[in-house]
This record gives sequence, structure tokens and C-alpha cells, in this order.
Amino acid sequence: MLIFAAEMDKLHIFNPEHDIALASNLTNFTAPHAGRQLRADLGFLPALWADEGDYVLVEDADYAALAYRRATKGRKCRVEWVTKSQLSSLPLQSVSPWGWDAALRHQLLRYGVDASLLPSEQQVAEIRQLSHRQTAALLLPSLRIGGTVGEAVFCQSVAAVEQQLSLHPRLVLKAPWSSSGRGLRFINGQLSEYQLGWLRNLLASQGGVMAEPYYDKVKDFGMEFIADADGIIRYEGLSLFHTVNGAYVGNILATESAKLEMISRYISVDLLNIIKQRIISSLRLGTYHGPFGIDMMIVRNNPQLSTKSSQLLLHPCVEINLRRTMGHVALSLSPADDDIQKVMRIDYTDNYKLKIRKL
Repeated sequence: MLIFAAEMDKLHIFNPEHDIALASNLTNFTAPHAGRQLRADLGFLPALWADEGDYVLVEDADYAALAYRRATKGRKCRVEWVTKSQLSSLPLQSVSPWGWDAALRHQLLRYGVDASLLPSEQQVAEIRQLSHRQTAALLLPSLRIGGTVGEAVFCQSVAAVEQQLSLHPRLVLKAPWSSSGRGLRFINGQLSEYQLGWLRNLLASQGGVMAEPYYDKVKDFGMEFIADADGIIRYEGLSLFHTVNGAYVGNILATESAKLEMISRYISVDLLNIIKQRIISSLRLGTYHGPFGIDMMIVRNNPQLSTKSSQLLLHPCVEINLRRTMGHVALSLSPADDDIQKVMRIDYTDNYKLKIRKL
């Protein structure tokens, strides 16, 4: 049985390579260098939301303690840092990673974690299938009300993609499993030879591609949720984030009321509340329980007009991330005062660092 409820002796794991591991679907998966470095440098992140006395798995306990102090400016640490060599001797009652995949399950078994604390192979396979972009496409119709836009089609052949191009000359093609802007191609009018080669490789490796009309994006944001063990979905808060070419850059840290005020400059809060309730009542996640996020965006209805003249619409489900997200991290750092607003960024020089600055 998968356990996510707060309890003593919980092990937290930051495995940011999770999305790539899902795409590979290999138990003996080796993350690319950037993924391994991100995990080593920011392995302390779960300490931001873990309960007192929980364990956090890191590569180097001394480095994790130092990185945590630097990122939080001396915030008291309530967790115990552990390394993989210690896992077999810990009195664990549950495991809570960034996201579940076959590779992580295999690693934890190899490190001596009891199989009863981990999802079964069947549960991991179900999580992977639910993480397919088709889940978002299937949810979209129930969220399409006045003031919204959005469609996505799963194509299993080049001909099916070309059919979508005849309907929407500007397309975004997305790999069913991908991360941080990877696996996206923007098509204008027709497929180039390079894009055609990429598409054929993707059809062979992942069985298809998601085709979506290109939208003139004005703003990225998302909603963060937790699915309880009994299947009830609980709303956690808004995530106002920034991306460059689909890759995550940073989050705004502010109270929920302050974030709602920011979004209300573009679309109505009433519309957001309706969408939130429809997600809670319509989304079915099987046996999965734990954190997840839904990425959304505000787009121009008529890109030829200025922002002031054109109508702004909400795309209510660009992507479903069936794992913890940087939005959840931001929520764990949200200030209590409406007048305090900051920015959380992941910066890279010689290594990755979590930086928090005033907005």
C-alpha cells in the first residue's frame, strides 16, 4: 500500500530526474548528468515541508545541511539527513519521493528498503500511465467552459499529425512523457525533415505524440493539489511561475490572496474557482495518492490585436504533473503577510542553488 499521510519515520527523496525516468521506463535507468547534479545539489529541498524528525535522503549530509542553511538564511532544520548506505537500518514507516517511477523503486529495493513501504510494480505502471499527457487531454473537455480554450489530440502516425496541421497550421507537438521543456517541437505550416525524423523516433519509442494548437501565451501559472489515500482531492494553492522555452525558471512567493490579486488582472477569480472545483470533482487518479500539479496558462484570443484589445482566455489544463512540483516547494515557503512578496529561483553557475529574493 502506498502511504503519503504524515507520520513518524518518513523518508523523503528529491528525485528530479523522475520525468525522464518515466519516459525511459527502465529499472536500471541512469539519469543524465544535469539530473544527477540537480539531485545532489538540491537534495535538501524536502526539509522545507517534512515534519520534525523525518529523514531526507541526500548524497552528502554535510553539504545538504550547509545548502539548507544558505537557502533558508538559517531556518531551523527539523529533519535528519541520511545517505543510501543507512537506508537498510532505518526504522522507516513510509517513503515520500518527488515522484514514483520504476527506477526509484528498484534503487530503494537495492538499498534495503522494505518492499512493503514501496508501490508495487503494477502501481508504478499505473502512475506512469496516468502521467501520460493523454490524462490532461481527457480532463480538458470537463473544464472547457466560457472564457476557456484548449484542445489536445493523441496522434499515433505521421498522417494523423499532418491531419492536425491541416486544421491548425501552427502546432505544438509534445512527447507523451517529457520534462522541463524537453520533448516539445513547434511546427509552423509543415514538418521539416529534422522534425519528421524526431517525430518518427518518438512514434517508435513512445507510441505517439500529443498535438495541440499553438496558443499566444501571456502568462504561466498552475494549481497545486494533494490526492488523499481515500481518493479525495484537496486544493493546496496557486503557483505563479515563469518558464523560458518550456523550462522552469522560478516561482513567486506570496500569500494566496496576493497571488489571486495578480491573476485577477488577467481573468476572473470566479472562473478560477469554477475550474478548481471541476478538477476536484472530475479528475480520477486511480490508486495514486500524493501531491500533483496542473499547469495552466492565460492566452490571447486574437494575437493580431494588442493585449488590451484582444480577449484573454484561460487554458485550464496544459499539463498534469503527477508528482510534487516546484509550486509545492513555493507553497512551503509562502509568507504570511500580504505585503511580503519574493521570488524563488533555481540558479546555476558551478552548481545548482535555491535563491530567494525580494520581488
